[in-house]
Formats: sequence, C-alpha cells, structure tokens
Amino acid sequence: MDDRAARAALERHWQASDAGDFTVEHDIYHEDAVLDYPQSGERIRGRGKIEESRRLQPNAKRFTVRRMIGGGDLWVTEFILTYDGAPSYAVSIMEFRGGRVAHETQYFADPFAPGPSRAHLVEPMGEAPSSTDPGP
Repeated sequence: MDDRAARAALERHWQASDAGDFTVEHDIYHEDAVLDYPQSGERIRGRGKIEESRRLQPNAKRFTVRRMIGGGDLWVTEFILTYDGAPSYAVSIMEFRGGRVAHETQYFADPFAPGPSRAHLVEPMGEAPSSTDPGP
C-alpha cells in the first residue's frame, strides 16, 4: 500500500468513526488486529472484538481529526474524541501490514486549564479547556 492509499484508508476510517458507521470504520483492520489502550491496561485481539467493543460503547461520540502524519506502515493520527459533549485529546498509532492495520495503540488526555506560571509565555490555541484543574 502506498502512502496515498494509506492516507485515503485512514480518512475513510475516521469519517466512518465520526458517522457511527461501524462496518466501514473496521474495514481498515486485519482479522487478527490488536488494539491497545495503555492508560486502562486493555488489549483487544481481533477485528470482530474491536468492533464489538465500540458498538457496545454507550456514549454519543464524535471524532475531529487534527492531523495525520506517517508513511509506509506507520501512521499517527491526532484527534479530538468527544464523548457526550466532553472532549478528550487523543493519539492513534496505527501499524499496517499488507494494506490493513495490524496493531493500533490509542492514548487519551483530558483537557486542563493553562498553568498560571507560564501565562506570560503562551498564546491561546483557540480551544478552551473544559477542566479547571491546572495543567503540568
């Protein structure tokens, strides 16, 4: 799979994810794909189980892709996953094998308020955090 085809497959995957089209969303995965969620310590093996885990997710969710970078068999997507109106900033690392995703790792981070100690050093990015907890 060349880079244009991989990018097109990823765009189709994320558009289907946002639309709630589970069939198209999971076309990108190998039958024996592995999905890791390091923050919760979960690993899901197999396209069918990955799809079922997402079908069973009760929250209303939306996906907004911020950027996709990669080449060859390794692609990274930075996106905002909004569950029931609350944003979570996320990164998906996908490793392709034979034109399909063999391994994906997803990392999630909740928004946090800007740190006052660096207020004079920063400029707003245009996305206000929803949390009042001070960040790192």
